[in-house]
Amino acid sequence: MRRSATLPVAACRRSTALRAGPRVMICRFMADATLVVHLLFIVFAVGGAFAALRWRFLVGVHLPCALWAVAIEWGGWICPLTPLELYFRRCAGQAGYTGGFIQRYLLPVIYPHNLTRDIQIGLGLFVLLINLLAYTLVVRRCGAQRGRRLQ
Repeated sequence: MRRSATLPVAACRRSTALRAGPRVMICRFMADATLVVHLLFIVFAVGGAFAALRWRFLVGVHLPCALWAVAIEWGGWICPLTPLELYFRRCAGQAGYTGGFIQRYLLPVIYPHNLTRDIQIGLGLFVLLINLLAYTLVVRRCGAQRGRRLQ
C-alpha cells in the first residue's frame, strides 16, 4: 500500500517553522506579542479605573492610558501599536491587514459591519463614561477613608 504524498497540516506547519530563519520566527513572536499588548492596553484603558479602587498607584498610569484611548477614538486615528504589529507581520512574511486593531480583531466579533466614525465616537464615549463611573467610586472611597481617619 502506498502512503499519501501529502503531509498532515500540523506537520506542514512544523516543517515551515523549521525552515523559517530566526529573524522570521522572532518577527512572528513580536507580532503576536504586540497584538497581546494591544489587547491588554484596551482592557486596561476601559477597566483600569476599577483596579485603581484597589491599587491607587494605578491612577497615575491609568488616566493617561484612558485619555489616550479616548483621543485615538475621537480623533479617528490609528493606535501606534497597529503599524508596529503590521511591521512585524510583514517582516515575518505574513500578510498585513488594513484598518486598525479594532476593525481587524474586535469589530468582527462585536459589530456586524465596518467601523464607522459614529461607532468610533461611541467607543470613545463608552471608555470615558466607564472611567468616569470608576473614578467617581475611587474619589468616594478616598473621601470615606479620609473621613474615618479624621474621627
